[in-house]
Amino acid sequence: MSTSTSEKSTFCNGIARRSFLKAGFLGLGGLSLPEVLRLRAASANDAAADAKAVIFVELAGGPSQFETYDPKPQAPVEYRGEFGVVATNTPGVMFSELMVQQAKVMDKLSIVRSVHHQSNSHDPSSHLSQTGYYKRGPKGGRSSADTMPCFGSVIAKVRGSNVSGLPAYVSVPNTMRNGYAAYLGKSYNPFETVADPGKPNFKVPNLSLGSGLTDARFDHRRGLLSTLDSQRRLLDLEGSSTAVDQFREQSFELVTGTRARAAFDIQAEADTLRDSYGRNSTGQCLLMARRLVEAGVTCVTVRVTGWDDHTKLARGLRQRGPAYDRGMAALVGDLYERGLNDQVLVVAMGEFGRTPRYNGNAGRDHWGAVMSVLLAGGGLQPGIVGASNSRGEVPAAAAYRPENVLAMIYRHLGIDPHLTFNDFAGRPRFVLEECGLITELG
Repeated sequence: MSTSTSEKSTFCNGIARRSFLKAGFLGLGGLSLPEVLRLRAASANDAAADAKAVIFVELAGGPSQFETYDPKPQAPVEYRGEFGVVATNTPGVMFSELMVQQAKVMDKLSIVRSVHHQSNSHDPSSHLSQTGYYKRGPKGGRSSADTMPCFGSVIAKVRGSNVSGLPAYVSVPNTMRNGYAAYLGKSYNPFETVADPGKPNFKVPNLSLGSGLTDARFDHRRGLLSTLDSQRRLLDLEGSSTAVDQFREQSFELVTGTRARAAFDIQAEADTLRDSYGRNSTGQCLLMARRLVEAGVTCVTVRVTGWDDHTKLARGLRQRGPAYDRGMAALVGDLYERGLNDQVLVVAMGEFGRTPRYNGNAGRDHWGAVMSVLLAGGGLQPGIVGASNSRGEVPAAAAYRPENVLAMIYRHLGIDPHLTFNDFAGRPRFVLEECGLITELG
């Protein structure tokens, strides 16, 4: 059995062994679920003192690197597109004119302009960006079920929530394309808000007792379940019913407790702050993400859709770009103002970039060969990392992959990517096989 020691040795990714043991993670792949839960409970005090969290913004469809963070004003017009550029508050760094609000907080952003991979297909590429693995299966894995667990599910299993009474992994408003737990089990799928925080009547379902179910009736049903479970436990030699009980208690706490309802109550935010994020779906979803991590949720994903601009890209981006730009700038500024910039790591990325040259429909097609990724907070060094070539076709310096972005997430939360979990076939699989860090970020 693993015990905590004062040993200072580190894993190959730089995570201190002592920190890893304190969280109770060593050898996790061989532990039963009840043991995992006991270890997690034992480390609750440490987690409270080190309540780090991640907000991951899925720019679903794949945003253009040219019209966001890597404009090419000197390239021919068929490459650079019709938008101009805006100077950021960091000398020499330019963004697309659509990112004018984020340009004002560039000194708080880390932009990696040289992320790449080999796929130009949505499903395998988003699976890679969210799990660290291309999707396997018929037709190259397209449209099949997740074959590896999303980073949010890994976080939910290994870290759990920073505060009891809240889910560890929340998706706003819906789960990412490949944001599920796969072989880790459905218990580690995300809690979805489902409803859009940008709607005036926003309310998260399943955070209160059903109509007609009084507290007394609820307690009676809970007691009946306990009686049945105590009888079943007599035949349970492996502790599985204990594990089920733990998850059931977590569900009861969500429904009957007040902490979750308070965390999801976006109406409690000041009107001026809500306005600063933008009174639209994207802005309010990002504000909800900040509320949740501040309350104690460990991982929040925000799905911002519509970036698949094969046709009339400029028209689509004029509609979509300002809402994302305003909301992201407000989120970053809000985290800094609240002193959460070291505690919370923000990542915004799609599954790939867009073709360097406009197509015949005034759009850009899928392009895995290079993409830009935003990171902020997490104690990272702000600035530009890497570069694409003069026409935005391929990395020209400091080439990285989506797996390296995930490695930064895991490092932030103290999770060793060399942990293994058995897949559906019983084969041990690493959380990440490629786990190199983006070293320029510190």
